[in-house]
This record gives sequence, structure tokens and C-alpha cells, in this order.
Amino acid sequence: MTMKSILKSILPSTCFHGEYPSPKPKKVVSTKPRNSSTSTSTHRISIEDLSYQNTTLSEELTNSLSLAGSNLYKFTVVELKAITQHFSSSNFLGEGGFGPVHKGFIDDRVRPGLKAQPVAVKLLDLESKQGHKEWLTEVVVLGQLRHQHLVKLIGYCCEDEHRLLVYEYLPRGSLENQLFRRFSASLPWSTRMKIAVGAAKGLAFLHEAEQPVIYRDFKASNILLDSDYNAKLSDFGLAKDGPEGDDTHVSTRVMGTQGYAAPEYVMTGHLTAKSDVYSFGVVLLELLTGRKSVDKNRPAREQNLVDWARPMLIDARKLVKIMDPKLEGQYSEMGTKKAASLAYQCLSHRPKSRPTMSNVVKILEPLQDFDDIPIGPFVYTVPVENNEVVKEKDQAKEDESTKERKRENGQYRRNGHRHHPLKSPRSPMPQSQSRPQSQPRPRVRIDRHQNYRGSALNSPSPSPSPQPHKKSYET
Repeated sequence: MTMKSILKSILPSTCFHGEYPSPKPKKVVSTKPRNSSTSTSTHRISIEDLSYQNTTLSEELTNSLSLAGSNLYKFTVVELKAITQHFSSSNFLGEGGFGPVHKGFIDDRVRPGLKAQPVAVKLLDLESKQGHKEWLTEVVVLGQLRHQHLVKLIGYCCEDEHRLLVYEYLPRGSLENQLFRRFSASLPWSTRMKIAVGAAKGLAFLHEAEQPVIYRDFKASNILLDSDYNAKLSDFGLAKDGPEGDDTHVSTRVMGTQGYAAPEYVMTGHLTAKSDVYSFGVVLLELLTGRKSVDKNRPAREQNLVDWARPMLIDARKLVKIMDPKLEGQYSEMGTKKAASLAYQCLSHRPKSRPTMSNVVKILEPLQDFDDIPIGPFVYTVPVENNEVVKEKDQAKEDESTKERKRENGQYRRNGHRHHPLKSPRSPMPQSQSRPQSQPRPRVRIDRHQNYRGSALNSPSPSPSPQPHKKSYET
């Protein structure tokens, strides 16, 4: 039984017309049965096997299913248009490297037995040469692997030239939007560590599968968040099967995103699970600093985040300077040091010096519960458009307080006369203090040669008292 015949039992034949001829047959790696919490398929087909149309299956898997058909729903284009209101702009969620994404809603009227829920529908852009292959890889990986930290694939559509995927809808969008959006609220320290732990668990699951999967495109925009900030990995179009047997790496054309790809992969094309670990270190560094992996708007020496920040991760005095200012100091000092040290290890230029993702999870999990986070004062920032109103209110309050202070001190006028605060208003002022208001103040002439003690600037001193007569005593 050929690969093509098995695929046709699940995917329409139009999904394979003249796409990827195979120069030679490839073997299929089977896996042991998994429990329902991690995967619902008993056998897993290699990603490479599904990337070619004419590959034959080995006899041992003749009676097995390539995909767990009961896990995925096959939709039509008409159904998906109805779900998304003809891909209305009001339902537009965003656009990635593979095409636009729209929000929709499905229920049992679309497909009997289907749970009513919001969904995200991704329309693949077939103008890309890798478009079909990436679409097929996504179906393969998410159709066979299920995990709480991988986005759930509900179904697909392969009709004529159309290639669409239907995912569960995650309301908080991507980590990239939550972390770097200009007017978004800052993510608290505990939430950042929760996201890091969830993403690490997703990667660890892929790396430790019976047939390991290398994600190859781990970045902030591919980490989606549900309403409780649980992280889920998405976009598996660039995923690759890990090395088999005695092989230490997979040689492949360099793909991925600038700023996240491991240096040895960029230079040689050698791909290993440790390449994903490096990419995770970049995202962890983004969570600590609040900066993008590559930012051309910053000074030249700060544009590449890893080159700028990595040397400071192991210096406690410098670490404080690179922490995200949006945190306003509300983070665990001990947790920050441990997370920074972990990021430093993940970003090592020597792949063997990087930890495994399972070890990353063990280090990160305790950092969510640190109790040394300082509690800062509540600060309310007045919106810019209300500043003028606030200034007028403040001026009115200041004028009122000035009047009140004058009333308390008794410094007010009656009938055009100033009254001493300690005297009755009707009692005349002392003769020595009375002076007609129209009388000008006498000018004082200062003699620069005069002794300062006798200067007219000081109040006149009383006449000196006569000195007592000195008696002389004669001996």
C-alpha cells in the first residue's frame, strides 16, 4: 500500500497533484502507543514522508493510519466562508508569514457533534514556493501530536487551490503583541515566568517525542496565549524531524527568523534540538528586557539584543540596568538572577553547553512563586488630553487654599484698612506704628564706608549709656 493511497484516505487527491516528486523512497518511523493526554494516534508518520507524493510505506505499517482521522475535521471553502462571514475585515486577526488569519465561530450546525466554539482560520498564501509543504507539515504535526502547550488544530480544508487550517481561538493573541505593543499593559513578573514555563514545556514535549521534532521557528510571535496566559506553540510549517540513530544533526536549508536562529545553524545549516534551545534563550531575554530580538530603531550597538545584553546577564549590577522598565522594579531579585543565568546558558555559542528543554523547565518552574517581589505604590497616570483640565482644577484649589490661609491668619481688609491679626479691628493702632498710607517710605542712604554695625539697614541702636566713673586707687 503506497503513501499516496493512505493519504488519499484522509486528504483529497487534489492536495498532492504535482507538488513534490520524491527521488527515492523514505522509511516511516513508527512510535509506541501514547496515552490520551499527549497524543491520540498510535503510530506517527514522519514529516519527511508526507512531504512527497510518491513515497511508499513499509509493509509493517500497511494496516496503520497515517493520521488520526477522528481528531481532525475536513471543512469546505463554503463552510469556512460562512464561519468567518466571507473572511470579513471585521474578523481579521492578523497576518503571518504563511497568510492572513480570521476569527470565526463553529457549532454543530456546521458539523454535527462539533463543540460550539470560536476558531481562528488561517488561509495559506500559495504564492510562496514552500506554501503547500508548510501547510502539509502543519497538518502532520498537529494532526498527530496533542499537548496542552501546543495549539489545537481542529480541522483543515484542501479544495482545488485553497489550503486552510482551523485552530482553536486564543483570545490574548501572541506574546509579541502582549510584550511589545505600544499601549498594552505591562506583563507582571509572575505572568512572564508562567509564559516562559508553558513555552518551555511545549518545546520539551516536541524534543522528547518518540520521533523528536525540531520546531525551528521558535519566536515571540509564534507563542499564543489563552485567557489565563497559558502559552501554546503555533505555526509548525518549518518543523523538521530530529536526527535518527547515530546522527547528531539534520542538514537543511537555513530557515527561520533573524535574531532567533542559532549561530551554528545559520553558518552551517546543521539543525539540532539545541538550536531550539538557543531560540528559547532569545525569547527569555525578551521577557526580561522588554526589547525585541532585533530593533533597528535603537543605537547601532543595541540593535541585536543578544549581542548587547548577553554579557550583562551574569553581572548583578548591570542586570538591573537592562531589565524591562515597564516592570517598575516589581520583580523578584533572586528569580531574575536565576532566569538571567539560564538565558546566558541557552545563548551559549557552543550547542553542547546549552541545557536541554526538560532542564530548562525544572529551573523555570520555581521562579513563578518567588515571594521577594516588592510591593510598590499605586501610581495613576493622567491621560495627556486631560492635562489642561487638571491644571485648571489645581489652580482653583491653590487659589482657594490661599484664601483659606489668609482667613486663618486674619490678613484681610475691612473698609480699606489693614488690621493686625492680634488686635481688635476697632482698636486704633499704636502711635509708633501709624503712618498715612499716602506718605512715602523714607529713603535710606547707605554710606559704603560706614561700619556695617552702624548701618542704616539695621534698626537704630539706643543711645549708649554713660560709662560709670572709674575710680583710681593710689597706693
